[in-house]
Amino acid sequence: MTQPHEGKASKRFEDVDWANWTPQERATLLFVIRDNQMLLIAKKRGLGAGKINGPGGRLASGEAPLQGAIREVQEELNVTPTGVQPCGELAFQFADGFSMLVYIFTATDCEGKPQETDEATPLWVPLTQIPYDSMWADDPIWFPLMLAGKHFQGRLLFDGETLLDQQVTISP
Repeated sequence: MTQPHEGKASKRFEDVDWANWTPQERATLLFVIRDNQMLLIAKKRGLGAGKINGPGGRLASGEAPLQGAIREVQEELNVTPTGVQPCGELAFQFADGFSMLVYIFTATDCEGKPQETDEATPLWVPLTQIPYDSMWADDPIWFPLMLAGKHFQGRLLFDGETLLDQQVTISP
């Protein structure tokens, strides 16, 4: 984490009151998947700087997740995703008290050619070579579900960048 967050600290999964959990922030991630490749980014700043991830970011107040996901891809890569579909929701609780709900989307293509911005460097990666070792620790858990076209929900507990515990399930 690049900034401290206030709130109740928890380092054990069972100590989180998941039934009454509410996120401090809401965000999106969107993955364009076409021709057996995925559009990822090398994140330059903010939460996850230095990691490989999908384009995305925090939602504006009152912004719908789909609108925010498309806006973030446009801002970060100067392309517009097409064929966008929701595929999952992940509840992130950090040991320092910070909490975030992330809406996960996939897209079948994008209009335009991805361009580097001050936020991200675009990377087309073969689906067989996803660089999990440069990504967040939870990605190998739910990426296979996303790639299989499954809808999922997850709860993840992190201490900084260390995954302490997780529960990811396929949605009905």
